[in-house]
Amino acid sequence: MTWQEIYQSKLTTAEEAIKLIHDDDKVVSGFACGEPLHIVRTLAEHYKEYNNVEIISMLTLVESPWSTDEFKGHIKLNTLFASKSTRAAVNSGNSEFTTSHFYEIPEIIKNYICPRVSIVMVSPPDEHGYVSFGTTVDYTKGTTDYCDIVIAQVNKHMPRTFGNSIKHVRDFTCFVEYDEPLPEVIGGEISDVEMEIGRYCASLINDGDCLQLGIGGIPNAVCLQLTDKKDLGLHSELVGDGVVPLLESGVINNKRKVVNNGRTVLGAAFGSKILCDYINNNPSVEMHPIDYVNNPIEIAKNDNMVSINSCLQVDLLGQVVSDTIGLSQFSAVGGQVDFVRGATMSKGGRSIIAMPSTARKGTVSRIVPIITEGSAVTTPRNDVNYVVTEYGIAQLKGKTLKERTKELIRISHPKFRPALVLEYKKRFGSDPFTEEEFKSFKNSIKEKIAATIEDKIDKLKNMA
Repeated sequence: MTWQEIYQSKLTTAEEAIKLIHDDDKVVSGFACGEPLHIVRTLAEHYKEYNNVEIISMLTLVESPWSTDEFKGHIKLNTLFASKSTRAAVNSGNSEFTTSHFYEIPEIIKNYICPRVSIVMVSPPDEHGYVSFGTTVDYTKGTTDYCDIVIAQVNKHMPRTFGNSIKHVRDFTCFVEYDEPLPEVIGGEISDVEMEIGRYCASLINDGDCLQLGIGGIPNAVCLQLTDKKDLGLHSELVGDGVVPLLESGVINNKRKVVNNGRTVLGAAFGSKILCDYINNNPSVEMHPIDYVNNPIEIAKNDNMVSINSCLQVDLLGQVVSDTIGLSQFSAVGGQVDFVRGATMSKGGRSIIAMPSTARKGTVSRIVPIITEGSAVTTPRNDVNYVVTEYGIAQLKGKTLKERTKELIRISHPKFRPALVLEYKKRFGSDPFTEEEFKSFKNSIKEKIAATIEDKIDKLKNMA
């Protein structure tokens, strides 16, 4: 049979495809920009026909149908990332949560969770009968190697990507053709605080460095301030639209990468049509499974690797909390520890934890004497290199406990510093700063505040 005949023989509807799912099945689904939404919606509409089915997935960019009481006993969610639409259900017990470093997730799913069914989204087949997993290779592609049933939504909007991102039509159980726009991550306006954090992060990046960037305001702010750099590389679990101008201009050209020279390496693309259009049929971008992209040993093969990640809280010892608030699950560990350790092992590498100095509209300090009770430490203090806020850079590697505490107090928000200084005195029995240091410290803050006010006045004048 030709590939066209094989493909035609496997075409079906979503209603017919979901009949391949049985009671008590574990079903792993693609996520984020690669979530097969048409099949997911169809399964949700027929939920009463199933008993004790478990859906395994990660971050969803749309409303999750599995998190309400009416699905109990029929279909439940086991997520590896608590997102806006699943967080409440995870913390109430309506949905399950499995924690893992990102690079271990393919093995966790295959050898511990053991799903029977895989539901993915792919591009239409090319002239040789190969479909592409497009935006989300991560753990998704690997599930199609071992699951008994593999159902694919074929969507013309899914970009065709290179690297380890293709599979022949013969390797799927069935196909459901349904075209719909991919879920998107649209970047919001970058705040002044994020721009300042981005400026400090950019100051730690040198020509020829290889970067890991995530998504959101801080990574986008970093990207905006790298336009004067040369020959940067990119090896990242995921990226957003912010990297596209740097790739198009050649600031990121991967010329100095030791491995995958000349190639951008990603596990997933989390952006809008802008990013999808850039990676579509672009041989300079390679998508690979996350157990390769996020493996610290593979990351470390890139010289001068710089990882940039964010967090929720840092204590005065340098312990980083990124995915929990007390006993509540906020997100997931993701690839933070993967890249912190990979960058640390890299020749000339550095890791950066970047965050605003406060949360909840300035009412809470993110730099705290003791992490919130019940919170899980994401990145241990011994792994932390740089911590960056809008007030500066704290370098913690090789520092004593006293020095670490002083470094973090220096970059905390001014209104929370007195309490942190008192904590220092309580712990160490002395003042953290000499009178001269304190005076210099105050003057630098005054200058920074004055510069910020001047900048805002200039912006208002330009708007007028």
